[in-house]
Amino acid sequence: MPERTWQPSLLLLLALGLGSRGALPPPCDSRIYCHGELLHQVQMAKLYPDDKQFVDMPLSSAPDQVLQHFHTLASTHNHSIPRRQLQEFLREHFQAVGQELQPWTPEDWKDSPRFLQKISDPKLRVWAERLHRLWKKLGKKMKPEVLQHPERFSAIYSQHPFVVPGGRFLEFYYWDSYWVMEGLLLSEMPQTVKGMLQNFLDLVQTYGHVPNGARVYYLQRSQPPLLTLMMDRYVASTNDTAFLRDNIGTLASELDFWAENRSISVSLGGRSYLLNRYHVPYGGPRPESYSKDAELAGSLPEGDREALWAELKAGAESGWDFSSRWLVGGPNPDRLSSIRTSKLVPVDLNAFLCQAEELMSNFYARLGNDSQARKYRHLRDQRLAALKAVLWDEEKGAWFDYDLENGKKNQEFYPSNLAPLWAGCFSDPGVVDKALRYLEDSQILTYQHGIPTSLRKTGQQWDFPNAWAPLQDLVIRGLAKSPSPRTQEVAFQLAQNWIQTNFDVYSQKAAMYEKYDISNGGQPGGGGEYEVQEGFGWTNGVVLMLLDRYGDRLSSGAPTAVLGLQCLAAALLLSLLLP
Repeated sequence: MPERTWQPSLLLLLALGLGSRGALPPPCDSRIYCHGELLHQVQMAKLYPDDKQFVDMPLSSAPDQVLQHFHTLASTHNHSIPRRQLQEFLREHFQAVGQELQPWTPEDWKDSPRFLQKISDPKLRVWAERLHRLWKKLGKKMKPEVLQHPERFSAIYSQHPFVVPGGRFLEFYYWDSYWVMEGLLLSEMPQTVKGMLQNFLDLVQTYGHVPNGARVYYLQRSQPPLLTLMMDRYVASTNDTAFLRDNIGTLASELDFWAENRSISVSLGGRSYLLNRYHVPYGGPRPESYSKDAELAGSLPEGDREALWAELKAGAESGWDFSSRWLVGGPNPDRLSSIRTSKLVPVDLNAFLCQAEELMSNFYARLGNDSQARKYRHLRDQRLAALKAVLWDEEKGAWFDYDLENGKKNQEFYPSNLAPLWAGCFSDPGVVDKALRYLEDSQILTYQHGIPTSLRKTGQQWDFPNAWAPLQDLVIRGLAKSPSPRTQEVAFQLAQNWIQTNFDVYSQKAAMYEKYDISNGGQPGGGGEYEVQEGFGWTNGVVLMLLDRYGDRLSSGAPTAVLGLQCLAAALLLSLLLP
């Protein structure tokens, strides 16, 4: 599409939703960080290569004062402020990104955690030691000024220090933090994990849910709900039942948020099933991607723009921002303007909630509350039945997102199609081996450097050729649940492939990345709305998990495996020889 040139007054009308039908509320109340003319003028001037930079900049004085100065400046220039004057205004009234944070070395960090001794390959062990040291680099702590003057910051104050993903992501994120915590627990840092957990619990107590990330512009959207799982991993590691008892009500409140705000009834075969979807009915462009969203809306009729912006936010809530997964079934499934996230019932979201319901039942039983234990067991049983009836495909041996408008499954490949295996949300043990056949039939095992996020190449970052650490974990640990040596061997070979890709890129660039391009030997990933980021929290966590699980077998120098017929035949022979 040729680049459009917009008049400032037209774009302002467009982005503020003035005159549009059914304007939705903004993502937060701030007239600087979430909506309003100041945000619009700055972001549409494109003063920074990344829109996120501006909305992460703290104010130098009170918001009302900054807004007053801005309105004077805007009036002087007939609401079309020249670039140089806008830059001068920002230098005078805003601070540099990151001023609200200070570096923090976790107090429970120590040399040589025990899991390192499980790693036989000397090169992998040295690499794991370096990744263990990265927790210190990624550790952050809020400055007291954020608590004293919260109105001057887009950052949401957190009482306890935390580990961030890295790169442009200076705040902590919801679902990223689960894999970070898994890595921290292997690094024997339970106090750091407890502090991060408490930050999330505080957010639920304040806002009723866990926001996407710790910024005010993320407040009205969440991310894949893994808080209950985080608590489970922490309690399993520490046996801190008192912490669980103190916070079980907050965990229940978070699941209530998903039940009350993200539920959808699906009618099928004369029955109704209650499942969940991503859904963010808030308007305006995403502040951190403002100019892209405003320009994307220019291709649509005026009355459709608020719906587009709400669907983009729902896509961000999914964690998969963005993917052909949310475009399928739209008028043009290769264009982001066709996004329809809320019209799909996602496999992974419902698997995560199914797992959370089982964990809550176990938690309440452990705490002696049998009635609540039965309640969550019943909720899980209902969801199991819904997953089987609505999302499971017996012929293909996998689960598929359900299209609410078109009344059918989306049978494209995504690793999330196997999320119920990872979440333990199935009743027939045979489904694990059926899932292996599904991977074979989809030709997924022929990819040597990682499991692709989809098989469609759209230029979006959650599509081919990118591969992401958490999705590798979903498939590998899902397959590893099988009692079949053959399926377990495939899980190991997938782990070997991923470790090899990460290790090779680290050896070349001395960095870990949020995603990897698996199409040409394994490289840092690309596509989407920003440059690939280094760090990287969840990538490090998944690598440490795989090294802990398979460290006695993984190799730094093994050629990546094409899991074709020869490999699987060898695994089958092995299964026959084993007693």
